Amino acid sequence: MFTGIVEATGKVQNVEKNGTNVDFTLECNFANELKIDQSLAHNGCCLTVVEINAPQYKVTAIDETLEKTNLGNWSVGTEVNLERCLKFEGRLDGHLVQGHVDKTGKVAKIEDMDGSFYVTISYDEEINYTTVPQGSITVNGISLTVADSQPNQFSVAIIPYTWEFTNMKHINVGDVVNLEFDIIGKYISKLMQKQNVIK
Repeated sequence: MFTGIVEATGKVQNVEKNGTNVDFTLECNFANELKIDQSLAHNGCCLTVVEINAPQYKVTAIDETLEKTNLGNWSVGTEVNLERCLKFEGRLDGHLVQGHVDKTGKVAKIEDMDGSFYVTISYDEEINYTTVPQGSITVNGISLTVADSQPNQFSVAIIPYTWEFTNMKHINVGDVVNLEFDIIGKYISKLMQKQNVIK
C-alpha cells in the first residue's frame, strides 16, 4: 500500500530481457536502505526488490505488468518516480494507492499556467474507471487531485514543487503514463453494476 507521495526519483541503469520478463536495474539515493523482497512503487507500479548492490537495486517486471504499464518504454537513463510502501505510523499525505496500475493514458495537453502546470490526460474509457472533479487519481505514482473530468479524459493542476521533484518535468504531449484510479470509486462502480444486473 502506498500514498502517491513520491519519495525520490531513480534512474534506469540496465534493462535485461529474461524470457518474457524484464529485469530493471535502477539507482537511487536510498538503495542502501532497501531489503530483498520489499515492495517499491515505480511510476506507481508495485515491484519487488530482488537484488541490491547499493546505490543500485534490481526489480523484475512480468509480461502482464509490461502490457498494462509504461514500463516497456523504459530504457537506460529513464527517470522513474519512487515510493517505498506505507508505514501505518504517521500522516497519510496523499490517498490510498495500491500500486496496481489499472491502465495507461496519453498526455493530451500541457499548459503552463505561470506558476503551475495544467495537464490533460486521455484514456480508453471503461465503466470501472472514472474520475470526478476534486477526486483522487494516481499518475506515474503521483497522488493528484482531478481538476476537470470528462468521459474519457481528466485534467490535473500540478504545483511547481511536484513538477520539478518528480519525472513530470520530462513529460511531453503524446507520452504514455501509468494510471491508478481511486480504489473507493472502483468499488462503488462495481457495486452499482451489480445493482443494475439484479434489477
